[in-house]
Amino acid sequence: MYPQPIQKLIELFSQFPGVGPRTASRFVFYLLKSSDQDIEKLIGAVQDLKKKTGICELCFNPFSRAESSSEDRLCPICSNASRNQGIVCIVEKESDLEAIEKTNTFKGLYFVLGGTLGQLRKEDLSKLRVKELKARVAKEGVKEVILALNPTTEGEATALYLEGVLKPLLKKITKLGRGLPMGGEVEYADEETLRQALEGRR
Repeated sequence: MYPQPIQKLIELFSQFPGVGPRTASRFVFYLLKSSDQDIEKLIGAVQDLKKKTGICELCFNPFSRAESSSEDRLCPICSNASRNQGIVCIVEKESDLEAIEKTNTFKGLYFVLGGTLGQLRKEDLSKLRVKELKARVAKEGVKEVILALNPTTEGEATALYLEGVLKPLLKKITKLGRGLPMGGEVEYADEETLRQALEGRR
């Protein structure tokens, strides 16, 4: 058994998504060998994460508070009046939004759903932002929703569920074109593939 401070930190790192005890222990021993200056930088960065990062009230994407002129409530994308307010692109997670935004093709708004049905038990469905999505679509005068979810079993199941939820509120619900391979993930797709998927939505 490792000393208590090491074991405690291993347990904390093990709570991170995709990090098991072995990887967590590598992190801890790396920190143990790091200089005091590097440790201070890490501590400062973690503190700044909470202090200087806001969560957008409309799309739920994190943003730097210094970047927004909307009293720290909206991200730069949602507060940009030149974006098409009538189209909302629904993504599973924040990294998917970043990947699509890098294509410089989509000029509408976004909504971060926060997961998929396949990752959650039915009783945990409330963890998805479906209620917030319905309220936004109903109030914002949205004309089209793009379901930009990963073409995996979980993503397809979630898209099907959302279609049923949003159909009474919208005339136009589209999906990304098949520029994305089945089983692939939006986050890891190259910019040209994402551009074609957006342009070929149906």
